Amino acid sequence: MIFSSMTVQENIETGLTVTGTSKVPGDIYELFPVLLEMRSRRGGNLSGGQQQQLAIARALASNPKVLLLDEPTEGIQPSIIRDMARTLRKIRDQKGLTIVVSEQVLSFALDVADRVIVIENGTFVHDAPRAGLDEATVSKFLSV
Repeated sequence: MIFSSMTVQENIETGLTVTGTSKVPGDIYELFPVLLEMRSRRGGNLSGGQQQQLAIARALASNPKVLLLDEPTEGIQPSIIRDMARTLRKIRDQKGLTIVVSEQVLSFALDVADRVIVIENGTFVHDAPRAGLDEATVSKFLSV
């Protein structure tokens, strides 16, 4: 979620309030270069993928220990989904950040996961490290 009437820069700055600083960390724009180009644009004028990047950037500005993402690929074109997965892996590896993702697009979840947990009706029905994951088993839980 972003603030549609605020600029990209202002949106990211709202994440700084808990840090006590007023300067956006440079790595935010390194991770999301499109946001640097659009920092004066209102958040509501961004595409869905750009808004999702902005929401993640704002969260990162608060220097969290955990990043919680609910359906981050919803309504986003496939090329942006691949970029987002690559960026999340980079964030995880560089910052040592724990990222919890609730996602139905299995390929995206597997791109960013170290561990996969499938929850059905509030119950853990499958739990495995990414390396030992049986994708067919997980896929059957995600079928409609």
